[in-house]
Amino acid sequence: MKSSNTSKLVASLLILGLFVACQQKELPVYNLGETDLTQENLIPFPRNVEASNGGFALDPYTAIYTSSDDPTEFESIGLFLAQKIATKTGLVLPVNDLQIERTDRIINIIRKDSIVLPGEEAYELYIGRDTINLAASSTQGAFRGIQTLRQLIPEESIDTIAEFPIWSIPTGKIKDEPNFEYRGSMLDVARHFFSVEDVKKYLDILAYYKINYLHLHLTDDQGWRIEIKSWPKLTEIGGSTEVGGESGGYFTQEDYKDIVAYAADLYITIVPEVDMPGHTNAASVSYPFLNGAAKPAKLYEGTRVGFSTFDTRKDTVYQFIDDVVREISEITPGPYFHIGGDESHVTEKDDYRYFVSRVEKIVQKHGKRMIGWDEVATADLDSTSISQFWASMKNAKLAQEKGMQVILSPASKSYLDMKYDTLSEYGLTWAAYIPVDSAYIWTPETYSGIPKSQILGVEAPLWSETISNIEELEYLAFPRMIGYSELSWTDEANRDWEKFKVRLANQAAYLDRMDVKYYPSPRIDWAKKDFPEKKVVKD
Repeated sequence: MKSSNTSKLVASLLILGLFVACQQKELPVYNLGETDLTQENLIPFPRNVEASNGGFALDPYTAIYTSSDDPTEFESIGLFLAQKIATKTGLVLPVNDLQIERTDRIINIIRKDSIVLPGEEAYELYIGRDTINLAASSTQGAFRGIQTLRQLIPEESIDTIAEFPIWSIPTGKIKDEPNFEYRGSMLDVARHFFSVEDVKKYLDILAYYKINYLHLHLTDDQGWRIEIKSWPKLTEIGGSTEVGGESGGYFTQEDYKDIVAYAADLYITIVPEVDMPGHTNAASVSYPFLNGAAKPAKLYEGTRVGFSTFDTRKDTVYQFIDDVVREISEITPGPYFHIGGDESHVTEKDDYRYFVSRVEKIVQKHGKRMIGWDEVATADLDSTSISQFWASMKNAKLAQEKGMQVILSPASKSYLDMKYDTLSEYGLTWAAYIPVDSAYIWTPETYSGIPKSQILGVEAPLWSETISNIEELEYLAFPRMIGYSELSWTDEANRDWEKFKVRLANQAAYLDRMDVKYYPSPRIDWAKKDFPEKKVVKD
């Protein structure tokens, strides 16, 4: 069946090529000069890049075609590319329009047999002088390849004798696939609340750098940020505050579904987190029977941790948790549910282990794999649950011994809420100062001593104690998040700080066009250039 599908694809492409050849107008060939694909500012850097030192002329006579055997899915990728090209260049390219008579150059987005091109996110990009072929075995892989192509389109058109603008894309071949399956960031919307539009903007930038998971820290002592219909006081009371005394806020389930759907269109999976049994003050204020701490719960707007806990021996607490996990799982199509589990300092150790083991069964009951911060490895868990290493190497090793997969988020290397340096306006310092180079110069494959086969991936968490708006979020996240994208996608052999910092410097134009208020680290020689006609346009 697969060979039959491949034959159909080849035949359809041949027919398409002949049709287009008959319809196209003969246009002049431009001397675009020599270019070197291997020197382009691609982040994350692909696995294999070969240059052929020519140029593909992206111009008004370019058209996009997608695999005809799966028109709906692959066409959506073509339409996405066309929209991004229009935003960046002003060119409006037709997608799958067989009636046009102006096709001079073609961008093909092709489904390729998974035997020939294994891996959901793998892709091949062949750039010739007149044709670009992007091949993948899935739309997920095609979407990752589109991000590479977007990065290859220069900010400015070139000067030619033509009456219309031309953007020169370097020719050559790229074969690429990710180093880690899980490449994520975490956003804490509990300490300070961030709006749906803020989250969407963050998702847009993450997608550009091939991040595929956004972990939302939805609950904490300072606020409960997700509507639970069976327990309405969680947001009515628990969602009313945040750090510093501001008014808080929360996502309705419709808001949350909107975020999930938006992320899915960018091939990013949302991972919801409900932190427990600690970090639960907002829940216990809303429903006091949940409280297992010595003192009555009160609304809290500070930043101290470790003072709250659920009552881990009360059956009604688990009925509550079952409802919460059920409602969130029903509107979360991704495979994971994060239960937090960190810093439960006032929970007795036996009670903690009992709680985590029991909640694991609830998560599994609702069809999800449980993720927890590294402390959860101390409980009796099965190997399907995942430990997120942030502080304790001992706990990470314990998870390894239990056959669990591990997500690497070491605080001293990957916490986005740490200050860059002594001059940083926002952030904390308890784990370390993390300048841009320190964020990049470490090796996830060997950092923990855990075999790579048990490392699910890398995640960079952004806790929000010191930030309260999207500009401050961007300041802490960027440019470091761009480095984490390369650490998690690019294999070790292709990672080099001296080369990366040059490519990072040249991200300034994209970040400016997206109006990202990134930290202009003095360790980077930023390639700043003003593009006034572009800066007001969001990609």
